[in-house]
Amino acid sequence: MPLSRTLSMSSLPGLEDWEDEFDLENTVLFEVAWEVANKVGGIYTVLQTKAKVTGDEWGDNYYLVGPYTEQGVRTQVELLEPPTPALKRTLDSMNSKGCKFLAQNEEKPHVVAHFHEWLAGIGLCLCRARRLPVATIFTTHATLLGRYLCAGAVDFYNNLENFNVDKEAGERQIYHRYCMERAAAHCAHIFTTVSQITAIEAQHLLKRKPDIVTPNGLNVKKFSAMHEFQNLHAQSKARIQEFVRGHFYGHLDFNLDKTLYFFIAGRYEFSNKGADVFLEALARLNYLLRVNGSEQTVVAFFIMPARTNNFNVETLKGQAVRKQLWDTANTVKEKFGRKLYESLLVGSLPDMNKMLDKEDFTMMKRAIFATQRQSFPPVCTHNMLDDSSDPILTTIRRIGLFNSSADRVKVIFHPEFLSSTSPLLPVDYEEFVRGCHLGVFPSYYEPWGYTPAECTVMGIPSISTNLSGFGCFMEEHIADPSAYGIYILDRRFRSLDDSCSQLTSFLYSFCQQSRRQRIIQRNRTERLSDLLDWKYLGRYYMSARHMALAKAFPEHFTYEPHEADATQGYRYPRPASVPPSPSLSRHSSPHQSEDEEETRDGPPDVDGERYDEEEEAAKDRRNIRAPEWPRRASCASSTSGSKRGSVDTAPSSSISTPSEPLSPASSLGEERN
Repeated sequence: MPLSRTLSMSSLPGLEDWEDEFDLENTVLFEVAWEVANKVGGIYTVLQTKAKVTGDEWGDNYYLVGPYTEQGVRTQVELLEPPTPALKRTLDSMNSKGCKFLAQNEEKPHVVAHFHEWLAGIGLCLCRARRLPVATIFTTHATLLGRYLCAGAVDFYNNLENFNVDKEAGERQIYHRYCMERAAAHCAHIFTTVSQITAIEAQHLLKRKPDIVTPNGLNVKKFSAMHEFQNLHAQSKARIQEFVRGHFYGHLDFNLDKTLYFFIAGRYEFSNKGADVFLEALARLNYLLRVNGSEQTVVAFFIMPARTNNFNVETLKGQAVRKQLWDTANTVKEKFGRKLYESLLVGSLPDMNKMLDKEDFTMMKRAIFATQRQSFPPVCTHNMLDDSSDPILTTIRRIGLFNSSADRVKVIFHPEFLSSTSPLLPVDYEEFVRGCHLGVFPSYYEPWGYTPAECTVMGIPSISTNLSGFGCFMEEHIADPSAYGIYILDRRFRSLDDSCSQLTSFLYSFCQQSRRQRIIQRNRTERLSDLLDWKYLGRYYMSARHMALAKAFPEHFTYEPHEADATQGYRYPRPASVPPSPSLSRHSSPHQSEDEEETRDGPPDVDGERYDEEEEAAKDRRNIRAPEWPRRASCASSTSGSKRGSVDTAPSSSISTPSEPLSPASSLGEERN
């Protein structure tokens, strides 16, 4: 089901530089969405992070329109006086009549209205029905029917062309909303989606091929100190370890220095978000680690909000016991230090037999006795309202991951969003992500995927799928994603069992990496940050707006599309040094320790050379260069999409496992030279 794109998605610089061709001084942009200053979904992140880039482009002529909520006004909106008389009259009229419309402006500016999702789409339909002089854009971030169909456990992507969309929408009682979404897509001058996989979906379900794909970006934060994110990872990991010490009190029989933290986070959509596949892979990983006698332990977090009534008493007790042990240790330490100090003052070495008295031993024995418990550490941190039917807990009971001492994989289900004020795990989401080793997002339905993107900009490797917008985007722009810590799971052309096996392979190979190899991989992952910056991805939104202006006001704006040069753009090459796969950097002795690893100059690469991080970073800076925006680069027309920019329906050859790195394309040799 290929969809040829009007703009090359395999080439970031395959977009026009419009600065000299479009005068935005007499043009106004309205961006309309239910999520404006209203944090109810991922679109909120899109608008919030994109606002600065769009504001820099449009200045005071950029307006965001959303629902009025008291909470949003108090926390996210700065009240200002209207900057223009026309806007003041509009707001006064809205307040007096209780309706929302655009007042007439003496200057008659050209208006661009960008509507996000079907909730805002009714305004777009009315603009066209009333023949208002407005250039309209409609962006669907996920089709309504697609989300419902995937939640119903259907073979969605292999049957897109076979669905009776009216019948399916009617059976799910969303026909009226589906019609609004479809009408908005057809009424808009320009129709966009956030990823190529969603473009294919929209073409079949909404019956219109998107004019352009507008990927979602982030505001990438740069750190002044080199590799500062590595230090932040260590600091955040220490916070997570403190929680783990308390949660597993009485059963802390594993080495925290050899413990890896995996996590999955997002809306509680058990199948759509891939929690089912992740749990099955964890069970298989647990078996592999046990039969191979691995000393590595994995703690897997599930951060998905669900219905609860309170914290789990046993979980709260664990943190209280941990704090009590810490206080006891500090008390004994202070007494020990005071006696040592007094002994040194008189010029004699201390008698170690007298440094701790009977009271100290009694205090420590009581603290140790308090850590004993007969039950396993709890799987869930809260009391669930529907414990017996909860999908995650039901699956955990089936696969038998109960956090026993014999298990090398431990599971913690945290059915609440993270907060720095929580009495259990007092960290916010960003700090938690930085402290983990791997984000796992084996989603079946994920139009874009902000969670793996956030992992990438923070230097944390992640697992995505070829059914997510993020995964497809990375496959297009990176020659060997796994070498950069972006593992792409095949969920489109493989069976569910094969996908579980592939995910298990990813997880097990990651567990085999040494600490140094993980550090190297995090460095590579963080270097992909610029690829997700709105500084570059915002150009797709700019192009969509300019296309809409040219289509709505042809007498004032011109647009001459022609085929894009297939040689434009760039792809991230494979790293200059060896990929971090254990299969390519095994020790000659299976018993070599990590301490011995740290004393070496680095693992040898395929040519027998030593790894040098600064040297590799210098090579990456030459290979991974900022895209140069051509002055008059053209868009490909809708009837002549670039072959390189389409999605192949055959199984992708670019999917690779950590132990089988992808061979670079023939053109990459020239890039690296």
